[in-house]
Amino acid sequence: MKRGDLYRVYKTSKHDPKKYRVFVVVSRQILIDSKFSTVICAPIYSSFDGLSTQVPLGVEDGLKHSCSIHCDELISIPKRSLTNYITTLSYEKNIALKRALSVALELDA
Repeated sequence: MKRGDLYRVYKTSKHDPKKYRVFVVVSRQILIDSKFSTVICAPIYSSFDGLSTQVPLGVEDGLKHSCSIHCDELISIPKRSLTNYITTLSYEKNIALKRALSVALELDA
């Protein structure tokens, strides 16, 4: 498991109408490799509003349709739930993810 990996996760919230949701791992590698049982992830939704905290994705990124990573909605997910691997983001998309996370968390680049 590494930053930028996408996983299909079964029902993370009672309020989510979907049975499965795709998430991208955004934790730093040292946390991913640690004994901690969770990692920080960002959800992927079919909507894209053009916000600087969203990263557009599509079929060329290994997904079924156009969608986007929403960095304003970070969530901690148990590592044991991340078993249904989909793909890894390209170098360019990882850079875009880093920028979007910086904006979402108001960090200096």
